Amino acid sequence: MKKTRLNFLFIILLGFQFGNLSAQNNQVEISDLIRSLIEKDSPESDQKVAGQELFSAVTIKSFYGDRVFEPAWSDGKVLPEIAYEMRYEIQQIQFDGLNPADYHLSAINELFVKYENSRKSKGVFLPNDFATLDVLLSDAYLIISSHLYLGKVNPANLKSIWNIQRSAPELQVGDRLVTALAKGSIRKSFEELYPTFTIYKRMRDGLRYMYDHEKRFNAKYIGSWKKLKIDKSIKVGDSDNQINEIRSRLMFWEFIDKDFVRDDKIYDSIMELGIKKLQVRHGLEADGVIGQGTIYALNQSPSDLIATAKVNMERLRWLSADIKEQELILVNTANYQLDFISKRDTLLSSKVIVGKSYHATPQFDAEMSYLVFSPTWTVPNSITRNEIIPAIKRNPNYLASKNMVVINNSGVVIDPSTIDWQKTNPRKFPYMIRQEPGEQNSLGLVKFMFPNQYSVYIHDTPSRSLFSREDRALSHGCIRLQNPAELAKLLLSFDSQWTDVKIREAMKQKKERVVTLDRKIPVVIFYLTYWADSKGQECFRRDIYDRDGEILKALDQVRKT
Repeated sequence: MKKTRLNFLFIILLGFQFGNLSAQNNQVEISDLIRSLIEKDSPESDQKVAGQELFSAVTIKSFYGDRVFEPAWSDGKVLPEIAYEMRYEIQQIQFDGLNPADYHLSAINELFVKYENSRKSKGVFLPNDFATLDVLLSDAYLIISSHLYLGKVNPANLKSIWNIQRSAPELQVGDRLVTALAKGSIRKSFEELYPTFTIYKRMRDGLRYMYDHEKRFNAKYIGSWKKLKIDKSIKVGDSDNQINEIRSRLMFWEFIDKDFVRDDKIYDSIMELGIKKLQVRHGLEADGVIGQGTIYALNQSPSDLIATAKVNMERLRWLSADIKEQELILVNTANYQLDFISKRDTLLSSKVIVGKSYHATPQFDAEMSYLVFSPTWTVPNSITRNEIIPAIKRNPNYLASKNMVVINNSGVVIDPSTIDWQKTNPRKFPYMIRQEPGEQNSLGLVKFMFPNQYSVYIHDTPSRSLFSREDRALSHGCIRLQNPAELAKLLLSFDSQWTDVKIREAMKQKKERVVTLDRKIPVVIFYLTYWADSKGQECFRRDIYDRDGEILKALDQVRKT
């Protein structure tokens, strides 16, 4: 009996040793297969695995070489939870505005299905399958990390000007993958690469919400969401044949309840409440009047808004990690708004007027270092040529009426009566026009300077009525500010002598006064047509400079395989 028991224990021990040996042999075989998959025979050819082009053959080789080609996502027998987590994160990347197809998802899904079938005795999952899946999962991690950190699209390749400098330390993505695997947390590893701006996660949640709307849209409205058109504005009490369709869209967006008494052709007060909610979402005057801007917003389908969200999440990824929300002046030209942020608290929000479409305000960053009270305005040559000289020819008193003088290149004032304006060739005009300080000066009573190559700055304006307009793309490129005195007060708060009274006095002098700030404040002139506010509400704006389409096309282009 004792001998039988010993034999039994020997058999168990032998089986255990053979099992360990078999697992070890299996892992060695997979390591050899991984090495053969990522070793490139020809340096001129693209590195591919299972028909999928690798993102970085160099980083992949370094990562696996450091671990002696040991598989990263399995033990060669079973796919653990972290492998499933990685596949899940690839699927979830759509909520970052990126395309899961860029990250080998189709090939990875096929291998997962094959593996799961093998667990049900419906097939075999070979060592080569483990090796292939391992490499594809690792490469997907590398690509996603790079895209989250820097963006998929290179803004330097765009037609529209993007000159917001990016200062980012090298990612060391291979080391990050080692850490993520050791800690067993892919999600946290990706979240650490998100843009530093706090709105990004809210934008991500908003995009997820839009995908839910798209599912409902595809189930009910696809093919029937026709473009609405109106000839004149519709007000409460008006009748229109499209009212029923407008009401249906308000219900779809859940801006009004689905159950209430209604007349199919009458714009009623309940609908008006829904229209105002829609107008707020799209940055329109919430007056309840259905005008062209509101019709444009009503025509936007979930797919349209998803596209807008994707573009703007990519834009945030282009911003430098050095841009902090400690003290920052942020101008969103698409929203016609300036925000002065200090320690993540918005101290001032003000309406702005930005460049017309053919004088589009560029996207760039600079540092504000001084401001000028009671500024003069040296008229740009293009404006002198195209606007001022023709006006003088029509009205000899034009210069005097605008408080303007003629100066030569040395700054000496020239008597305008000595110039024969009717014979003056605007293209060969040898002088400059300068507008003196005063209430009607085109720069208003103060300008804020952040030296840059575009000669763009922020300034006051005498044309106060223009701030009431929804479309405020009206300038030659500079940024006109509705509340300049408030911004000046915040910037000069370091000096208690700058009281409200002293600021007002400085704004009404006959000579310029330059005041240097005690620190340089980052200024970012940005273009954002989608974001989510502090309450998580989605905000959409018109693409006034037609910049979104080019980015969307580049984002939607699937990587080569």
